[in-house]
Amino acid sequence: MEGKESKQNKMLNKKTKRVETKSNHEQSAFFKDEIDHQEIKKENSWINKQRTLVVASRGVSHQERYLVNDVISLLPHSKKECKIEKNIAKDELSEICYNHSCKNGLYFEHRKRELVLWMFRTPEGPCAKFQVRNVHTLNEIKLTGNCLKYSRPLLSFDKSFDEVPHLKVLKELFTHTFNSPKNHPKTKPFYDHIICFYNVNNNIFFRNYQILNELKEKFCEGDDTSKLQLSEIGPRFSLSLIRILDGVSGGKTLYTNPFYISPSQMIKKNSDRFKMRKLKEENEKEQLEEKMKNIKDNKHGWLDDK
Repeated sequence: MEGKESKQNKMLNKKTKRVETKSNHEQSAFFKDEIDHQEIKKENSWINKQRTLVVASRGVSHQERYLVNDVISLLPHSKKECKIEKNIAKDELSEICYNHSCKNGLYFEHRKRELVLWMFRTPEGPCAKFQVRNVHTLNEIKLTGNCLKYSRPLLSFDKSFDEVPHLKVLKELFTHTFNSPKNHPKTKPFYDHIICFYNVNNNIFFRNYQILNELKEKFCEGDDTSKLQLSEIGPRFSLSLIRILDGVSGGKTLYTNPFYISPSQMIKKNSDRFKMRKLKEENEKEQLEEKMKNIKDNKHGWLDDK
């Protein structure tokens, strides 16, 4: 029993010595430098580990394929996947995101008369369905702007994104998908360009601008911010919201856009207008023919009236 007690006393003495050495290290300046170094490592570590999956459906045109590649070049935290069949896409998107450890997703679905963009957040949602219009890729237009690849962007939103409730949800989706996380291994540690979202006439316009300085090629901390200029880089396109859903690629509809007109409805409206115009032309022709029948061939027919 005495031997066991002596062993326990020795263990307690060792523990007290360790605690004393730790307190002495905390008081020393050298150990403080080590603590600061660890804090700097934590600040420079990649904490927000979320990625964005970019997928396109089969049958995409060459312009739409270039648009997908331009979006991938803007997102350093993106993961590219092969084309998916339309019938299987809604069931497999969540599994593909799980395999690539992605929390956000962009799915470009090609249809006969339109290009549909599904912007979703996994695994719970929500999801936003857009119609992509007015597409201009980097290969089509030649713009003066040119920023460093994979530099972190500044996101700029219109005032309406803070006032309208359904636009607040879209703002969260845009920030999660297009904002590259801090200290990502592929990103550059400075801001070089701005991605802008404008809500005009119930359409969201996407624009990408480079930040330029009048006097210098690069912008430094001591420079005047009032002398900054913006030059467009591209790509550019507009998004018309169709609806917001509860799930990843389906579920309950949280919001439907009453101003959205599908291409089939537009074709029906145009066909109805064409039919109405044709009916008017036919009626005018019949009236002219009736008038021509009543006119006499006599040159001096005006005398019969008297």
